[in-house]
Amino acid sequence: MRMARKEIFALVTLIVASFLPAVVQAGGLSLYEIGTADVGLASAGWAARAQDPATLLKNPAGMNLLEGNQFQSGAQLLQAGIAFSPGAGTSVDGNSGGNPVGVLPGLSMFYVHGLGEDVKVGLGLFSNFGLGMNYNSGWVGRYYALDNTLIGISIMPGLSYRINEYLSIGAAANVMYGYLNYSTAINTRDTILNPNAPDGQMQAKDNTWGAGGNVGLLFEPKKGSRLGVTYYSPVKLNFSDTPTFTGLSGPIGSALQNRGLLNKELDLGITVPQSVMVSSYHEFTDRWAMMLDFGWQQWSQLGKVDVGVVGSGGTLDMTTNINYQDTYHVALGNRYRVDQAWLINSGFAWDSSMVKDQDRTVTLPVGQAFRFGLGTEWQATPKLNVAFSYELAYTGNMPVNQNRGPVAGSIVGQFPDAYVNFFQVSLIWGSGAKG
Repeated sequence: MRMARKEIFALVTLIVASFLPAVVQAGGLSLYEIGTADVGLASAGWAARAQDPATLLKNPAGMNLLEGNQFQSGAQLLQAGIAFSPGAGTSVDGNSGGNPVGVLPGLSMFYVHGLGEDVKVGLGLFSNFGLGMNYNSGWVGRYYALDNTLIGISIMPGLSYRINEYLSIGAAANVMYGYLNYSTAINTRDTILNPNAPDGQMQAKDNTWGAGGNVGLLFEPKKGSRLGVTYYSPVKLNFSDTPTFTGLSGPIGSALQNRGLLNKELDLGITVPQSVMVSSYHEFTDRWAMMLDFGWQQWSQLGKVDVGVVGSGGTLDMTTNINYQDTYHVALGNRYRVDQAWLINSGFAWDSSMVKDQDRTVTLPVGQAFRFGLGTEWQATPKLNVAFSYELAYTGNMPVNQNRGPVAGSIVGQFPDAYVNFFQVSLIWGSGAKG
């Protein structure tokens, strides 16, 4: 039986609205890995280590512990194995989609400059929010997403002040450039008139700016023992675009045209979540130090998306809520100095999942993560420190069970043995550069 007119319009509206949560989910990933030696520590000591210019991001109060003026530059390669395995219950024909992440490069730069004995300023350029995913065109989840890319690039100026020999404070502004690119296939088949119609496609693309900041405290009761706390404010990214539709046919295409849904501007307000990190650092001997982290990230806020549909009749505003949950982070790290020139870093971290198994989607295949890091630092000269690090982030098997009705179909399966490899190299240059 052919779909009734009322059902067609309901499904057409669903096609336009369904990409909203998928776009948000594409960016649901915040990285500790920013091309620094923290990769080899699995981020342990994040807010307390204060041994490189990247402390501007990790805890701006830590800039006061750096000697002289220092510049840091890092390069990083992310290689992921995240492939979907369809199972019984998947209602759409197609392939597994391939590895949607593959290889992604990354760069970071930080500079810290002294303005007197107790004041330091810094400037950073890095990216630690978002991820790009690109599935094969004929995969079984093509009606949910094909290209999911949301990237945030931050410019961060900061300032720190040493209150006394034990306590320093710091603050930094996070000016973030956001880039969005999302596309999905549209099922245009009519079971009676055109059961073999090719898929249509919808794409949305935009860029915008947002702003936030971070503040930090660093307490050092004695040389080599530190406690650090950093708070990161939310950053709002307001995207706006009129989606582009191609290859539409049949009742779906006609309904979109007749309802005027092909030229509606969509406004999306996405929030990079606030977070808190508490860290400790302690040197047991002049060779050996340990670090601990405890962190919280408010991913439940990312799931609350402000949506505006703009047309000739004005703007319809609403808020959609995706079932994200807050996450928690713990980490343990070690640094061992082999000699004056070489350091060995190692670390382990665990992050809880921002989604429950029943809420996981193919647009954001994430779960709890176990991080294992190993790295080394080489003091090449008194003014040059070089770091090499590797980290494995393992998320294991991630089941998926989604059903979006007759248009998008049901997707049942899992992402088995998912992992991400990080390869890092960085250098610190300056009068006080050292690990």
